[in-house]
Amino acid sequence: MLANGDPDAMKRISRLQAVLVGGSIAGALDILFALTHAASNGMAPQQLLQVVASGLLGQDAYVGGWATAALGLLAHFVLSFLWATLFVAAASRVPRLVAKPAVSGAIFGVLVFLAMRLAVLPISAFPHPVSFKPLSAGLDLLSHVFFFGLPIALAAARAIRPPPRP
Repeated sequence: MLANGDPDAMKRISRLQAVLVGGSIAGALDILFALTHAASNGMAPQQLLQVVASGLLGQDAYVGGWATAALGLLAHFVLSFLWATLFVAAASRVPRLVAKPAVSGAIFGVLVFLAMRLAVLPISAFPHPVSFKPLSAGLDLLSHVFFFGLPIALAAARAIRPPPRP
């Protein structure tokens, strides 16, 4: 036990570290899943990353080669850090969100999936219709639950003390 009486203080990280760690892990796992899924459907990594960049550039993303692919990767991680910041900020105000990070992370992953498909993509320059084809949407939803929401919630739980259990 530490002098301040908190045995878990050594295991904690700062909120900024939670955003950076959670956002990095979530972003990496999510993009690796997307690259793997795209490759299984015959799409090259450059093209998948250009699909991401098309949210910013529209159809022009597909003529920029690796430069627009790099922009797509950067955009993906910026969004990942923004989502992680949102969760950490919410958990800072409502610490119960980190009392059971597996549950809150799964719910957060579903919310991110829906927000991206129903709000972010439709208002972006994304030049394709947003699809909810069962297999593709189902896999994307599972990816957001396990590879995106869960790492962010687990990192937040390392930074924020949950309320005491009754």
